Amino acid sequence: MIASHAAIPWTEANQAYLVSEFARLKRLLGSEDQLGEKPPPAERPFAIERICELFELTAFERHILLLCAGVEMDSKLAELCGVAQGYPQRVHATFGLAMATHSDPHWSALSPDAPLRRLRLVEVETGHGLAQGLTTAPLRIDERILHYLAGVNVLDSRLSGLLEPAPFPEWIAESHKPIAARVSAAVTTETVLHLCGDDSQGQEDVAALASRDLGRQLFILRVEDLPAPGPDLDRVLLLWQREARLLPGVLLIQCGSSGLSLSARRLAERLVGPLMLAGREPVRLNRAFLRLDVDKPSAAEQRDLWGRALAGREPLRLALDALSEQFRLSAKTIFSTAARAEPENLWNVCRGLARPRLEDLAQRIVPCAGWEDLVLPELQIKTLRQLASQVRHRMRVYETWDFAGKGRRGLGLSALFAGESGTGKTLAAEVLARELELDLYRIDLSAVVSKYIGETEKNLKQVFDAAEEGGVLLLFDEADALFGKRSDVKDSHDRYANIEVSYLLQRMEAYQGLAILTTNLKSALDQAFQRRLRFTVNFPFPGAAQREAIWRRMFPAKTPVQGLDPKKLSQLNVTGGHIRNIALNAAFLAAETGEPVQMNHVLEAARLEAHKMERALSEAEIRGWV
Repeated sequence: MIASHAAIPWTEANQAYLVSEFARLKRLLGSEDQLGEKPPPAERPFAIERICELFELTAFERHILLLCAGVEMDSKLAELCGVAQGYPQRVHATFGLAMATHSDPHWSALSPDAPLRRLRLVEVETGHGLAQGLTTAPLRIDERILHYLAGVNVLDSRLSGLLEPAPFPEWIAESHKPIAARVSAAVTTETVLHLCGDDSQGQEDVAALASRDLGRQLFILRVEDLPAPGPDLDRVLLLWQREARLLPGVLLIQCGSSGLSLSARRLAERLVGPLMLAGREPVRLNRAFLRLDVDKPSAAEQRDLWGRALAGREPLRLALDALSEQFRLSAKTIFSTAARAEPENLWNVCRGLARPRLEDLAQRIVPCAGWEDLVLPELQIKTLRQLASQVRHRMRVYETWDFAGKGRRGLGLSALFAGESGTGKTLAAEVLARELELDLYRIDLSAVVSKYIGETEKNLKQVFDAAEEGGVLLLFDEADALFGKRSDVKDSHDRYANIEVSYLLQRMEAYQGLAILTTNLKSALDQAFQRRLRFTVNFPFPGAAQREAIWRRMFPAKTPVQGLDPKKLSQLNVTGGHIRNIALNAAFLAAETGEPVQMNHVLEAARLEAHKMERALSEAEIRGWV
């Protein structure tokens, strides 16, 4: 018989224990039913005993909770409660009834700061039409607590729309495992753990691993989902403080790159229980906290993660080097990407990771130009090819040859493209993007710069944060709007402009991709700023020979042309950008007349372009055209 009892599952034993407790309560209320046999001790405490332990309930508070639960779960007990109070139709428990049926009652059991009401284990109902005081008002057990007593321990439905259960990470960066061990060793109810850095997924993996080591379930609360300060936020605080004990659980407030909101700060500073914060930037709190950095894995570690994720598919080692040196991904992203994409298509899948976040911040340019479209002096072409080469061989130099071991400062690939408008700066960026098979995004710095202090940095931060994952080529156009000779600080605006420039250069130096600045006036840039850029490429105004070469390349092979003389056209003293505008307008003029593109069409288009430039065409420039 004893062996049979020992084999009863916990849920059945817990239910049998409740039945026996309800039978005991019915006897106290006058029932003559016989008390059933109590089940033997289970492998873990029964639910009512666990609640008493978790919330430090007294014997009388336990009695109140059981009485309220019995009314909901046992119809005979509910009926007896009504009869005992002289109102058979009032099938609910009251404080007075609980006091009358317990040997050691105390008034403090229902005080607002006692566990039953402070944690909303029971509610005191009012407004039922009869004159009621605390002793006669109906008491109702909270539904979540009722389910727990019945053996059902799931997250409170009022929190299910806010909290996301975090699965145990099947894959985690090796460098993150010791951080998880430190987190699990440091978690207390008094100290907040702040996971800081650029790997939001890695932070969640670290928190999930640490929570498992603590025997708890991790739940993630996104900062943007929090209600505004007020009653709704107070309810979230209260309900989670119960869940942290009942489940048991650990809460991770994920701030991402948006930072700590007012609601998140209030929650973090008031919550009692294991709590972690995750975010890109450090935060300050008015309570004890421990900050640990969780950044995306290094290029070398990403290469190892790719190798594990693609095990059995024999990818080329060179392909792994290229993926690892160009893209900055978390372990979770690497394994999810490897699972859904074929090895030969991984590059393009990784390229697309940053697109959704960048579309609203910058203009995407689809690169179509190749090296053959660039008409520049040999030195500039050589410099651009060297720039592309350094992008390709960063893994070997930085990781294999250990230049990164001496510090990562200054290892970012950054360049300054200087020259008049139309001399080929954007075209050169297109060539590099096509050569390196990267997405190209153009950011107009004149639009990014804000008159409000701190807004420019915020705008730039959004761009870099979004671009890092996809390793895109960033083209910061119109740098003159931000850069200038700021060494002589005359007022607070100049002082803050220096801060904005320093922030941009700092992010460019740390950026794992390629970042390019363009300027029409190199002399306006302070020499101290120029020294922090790895490459400087000067785009000269094209001479006659270069303009002739540009004209020869300007019309596509499918465009019908007749009698065009590139040598005569090169007499026109304009840049390549203006030449492209003239050629395009000439093509439309020819299309309108149904003729091939001829010198007279180009002449008319040149006059239109000159008018736009607010200058007249000299006789020498158009001599012999028509």
